[in-house]
Amino acid sequence: MLFTLRHSSLRYAPALAASSTLLLVNDVAYARETAAVDLQKVREAIVDVIESDAEKRGDGTSLYGTMIRLAWHCSGTYSQHDHSGGSAGGRMRFAPEASWGANAGLKDVAQKALEPVKAKFPELSYADLYTYAGVVAVEETGGPKIPFRVGRSDEPDGSTSPPDGRLPDADKGSHVATRQHIRDIFYRMGFNDQEIVALCGAHAMGRCHTDRSGYWGPWTNAENTFSNEYFRLLVEERWSPKVTHNGKPWEGPDQYENAAGNLMMLPSDIALIADPEFKKWVEAYAKDENLFFRHFSKAFSKLLELGVPFKSAEPWYKFW
Repeated sequence: MLFTLRHSSLRYAPALAASSTLLLVNDVAYARETAAVDLQKVREAIVDVIESDAEKRGDGTSLYGTMIRLAWHCSGTYSQHDHSGGSAGGRMRFAPEASWGANAGLKDVAQKALEPVKAKFPELSYADLYTYAGVVAVEETGGPKIPFRVGRSDEPDGSTSPPDGRLPDADKGSHVATRQHIRDIFYRMGFNDQEIVALCGAHAMGRCHTDRSGYWGPWTNAENTFSNEYFRLLVEERWSPKVTHNGKPWEGPDQYENAAGNLMMLPSDIALIADPEFKKWVEAYAKDENLFFRHFSKAFSKLLELGVPFKSAEPWYKFW
């Protein structure tokens, strides 16, 4: 759901971006408990982890997209019907969520990478850390500012995890079935068609890995940059089924590639331009990045708060 990588110049430069992040703290007790935590320093620690990892990789990829996926999957299990699921509890550290196919690679890669940050800032819950890491990833790579508030507590185990199957699949066998699946998943959380398309724009970041999802490749040529490029490419490129890979027959799941074969789209991505209601928003965001940023910021913030029982105490506001 996502960078030639020269992030060393970004390592501590984003202080201005961080200062404009709006942090909303509704739980006064939690706010007091974490008053000593400097979220700018948490941000720097998260960025340092990602940058250090990127330098070791040396291949132009990074954990920025993975952190967005972590925050997304931590939150995307919510159901408005019984108010179960969501990011509260940080339950994806445990079984059964840790072993779900949709979460492949997150425990051993993203969560493991954030352990030094958690150790440095123990006052922050895992649930807040995982979601905040997604916010930092969006903002540090050129995306919009995301309203964010702490207050998510951690559960001691996964006994209150929702059932598997609540995260979106990439393919349901046909455009019609895949479109319906997308709507079923997102409508269950309380999102509309416009918000669905906006959230899918996170596929501007990162790439798919055959050892995790079975799919291969990046969605864009700038997988470490948050932009509207995903939508532009969906509209302007010619997408056809992938049949070969490195000169051999493609044996992975059905996916699409551009004419050059260096970029990919999932069946669920192609479904967005096969559906008139989805497509109008794809085209709107392809033309207007500012519009996409505004809509994504609102929808992503909403996603990260689903199922979180923030206290009803008088809000305490602070800007970092």
